Amino acid sequence: MKVYFHLCLEGFSNCYIVENDQTKQALIIDPGTVNKEMIMQIEQNHYSLEAVLITHNHFSHYKGLRTLRKIYKPKVYTADYELAADDTKIIKGDGILKIIGTNVGYLSVPGHTADSMVYKIGQILFTGDALTAGLIGNTNNAYAEKILKTNIKTKILSQNEELVIMPGHGPPSTIKSEKQFNTQAYSSKPTYTKKTGSEEFITG
Repeated sequence: MKVYFHLCLEGFSNCYIVENDQTKQALIIDPGTVNKEMIMQIEQNHYSLEAVLITHNHFSHYKGLRTLRKIYKPKVYTADYELAADDTKIIKGDGILKIIGTNVGYLSVPGHTADSMVYKIGQILFTGDALTAGLIGNTNNAYAEKILKTNIKTKILSQNEELVIMPGHGPPSTIKSEKQFNTQAYSSKPTYTKKTGSEEFITG
């Protein structure tokens, strides 16, 4: 199994192409944009794009979905009904899918958004915006933040320390590194303050 990273300049979000050399099939996680480089990678390697996985319903993570639907007609997996169409499978809770000849685990981790999902393929966790290197996802209120922290600690950081984390923004990390250095995940204090009717998110 091979994983390729693509940076989507609009929103600076991370998109990932996962390819199975044995089946010559591929899937894409969070297509914030679709560019010539991505298309050529699939076409030149003679892969069939079978699926698109969406971690959450933020435009910078699925803007390219319409283009992919026109070119390849992949199966779309998401927890949000707003993105649903005839090609969509709505996933809820935790479970395992069989895609491109391999097991794809999915974990519901609401907090950043109600539909946030983490996907596990092999020894890699694709965490979207729920968990990035050294940080947790922004939330709208203290309750959502508490839920997110609980999910991160019980569903993500409880896993094998050698697992690699591929987030929706920023550099990759590992479970071990996040357990050691992600103070936000373990802090009992809110990471936002209200200011003039809006919420100002802080990182310390």
